[in-house]
Amino acid sequence: MSSNILHESGLVVKSRPEIDKNPFLMALGERVRALRARRGMTRKAVAQAAEVSERHLANLEYGEGNVSILLLLQVAQALQSSLAELLGDVTTQSPEWLLIRELLEGRDDATLRKVRVTLADMLGTGSGRTGQSSCVALIGLRGAGKSTLGQMLAEDLGFPFVELSREIEKFAGCSVSEIQGLYGQNAYRRYERRAVEEAIQIYPEAVLATPGGLVSDAATFNLVLAHCTTVWLQADPEDHMNRVRAQGDLRPMAASHEAMEDLKTILAGRSAFYSKAQLKVNTSDQSLADTFVILRARVRDALGLAV
Repeated sequence: MSSNILHESGLVVKSRPEIDKNPFLMALGERVRALRARRGMTRKAVAQAAEVSERHLANLEYGEGNVSILLLLQVAQALQSSLAELLGDVTTQSPEWLLIRELLEGRDDATLRKVRVTLADMLGTGSGRTGQSSCVALIGLRGAGKSTLGQMLAEDLGFPFVELSREIEKFAGCSVSEIQGLYGQNAYRRYERRAVEEAIQIYPEAVLATPGGLVSDAATFNLVLAHCTTVWLQADPEDHMNRVRAQGDLRPMAASHEAMEDLKTILAGRSAFYSKAQLKVNTSDQSLADTFVILRARVRDALGLAV
């Protein structure tokens, strides 16, 4: 007995019984959806970037039918990921990669983090400093309070406050929405990486408010983790939405009729990356003033400063 699935795009796609679905195609679809959520992209946006129909992409995400290698390549490029990441195949380029994979397979996140930090230092991509960095990076989804709390924290610490979105716009000579609309996500990520590199180089002491999607690019996020004391500003989905609405902007959910569901999907897709921050502060649990007291104390403690 077949059933219908109503997708976020409004399309109704025929669904075969779960028992008939190929496990590989189902797992592939899950990875595509997870990558799309992490990038903060709607299905329509990915379909347009990949030059495939929304229906075709919806079928891919729900494990329906066979998938051509050309379609996979187009979708991978639209998501700025490798085919290997979509297929779930950990690198098999050389015997060394295979041996490294075997050593890391099955390790918990805490162990993997130690390995990542050690490798970054060994390869010269770490901070190269002893102790904690005095550059503080606030990460989290739009509406978490990064700009407001970041300015307050910078003033308290006597550090410059850097809004990376504004720096990106300076490099590009146009707004963030214009960068994405005219040049696409790949160009935006390049500007974002440049803004992070320059901020780290210019400001040994600063408070950075980062774009919500910064964690979508592993190289840029690694740079921030290596050179900054990172703080994940968390908030309930409802608070994220209300704060963004109060700013008169629903980006990146503006084109969706299911804005709250999109927001929850994006948050779920990025939370595992946001959680890599050294510190976490929930901005929904108390007033702004009380939140700042908590943030100030935790950051000052991490930097070795008097509270």
